[in-house]
Amino acid sequence: MQATQNHTISVALACRTFSISETCYRYGRKLDSENEEIVDWLLRLTEARKTWGFGLCFLYLRNIKGFGWNHKRVYRIYRELELNLRIKPRKRLVRERPEPLAVPEQPNRTWSMDFMADQLADDRSFRTLRDKRIAFAQT
Repeated sequence: MQATQNHTISVALACRTFSISETCYRYGRKLDSENEEIVDWLLRLTEARKTWGFGLCFLYLRNIKGFGWNHKRVYRIYRELELNLRIKPRKRLVRERPEPLAVPEQPNRTWSMDFMADQLADDRSFRTLRDKRIAFAQT
């Protein structure tokens, strides 16, 4: 900005010199009064509905109240107000220790089953259920 005012060069040349876009040069902030209105609405909503997170608050403001505020802007203000809900960790299931595998008392008392897959010559595949007997040597 000083380069265009002090040295009387064009905005386009100054932007190319400093490698910024002209859009960035001409950017103007939104009004703070509108931000204050967003703050007021967010505080009222989160006070009235303690279980609502950002998503529900924003959808209420956009769909029910009809405000056209950008979600990124509303979320930035929401975070600045530190209204984020705590994410509860998942409860871990308590698993009991598994029982030890049963050892058969006599040979040929235990069976095992599993699936086998194969393919025919015409590229059709099939699966079969295979069972096999586990034999234990006698001691």
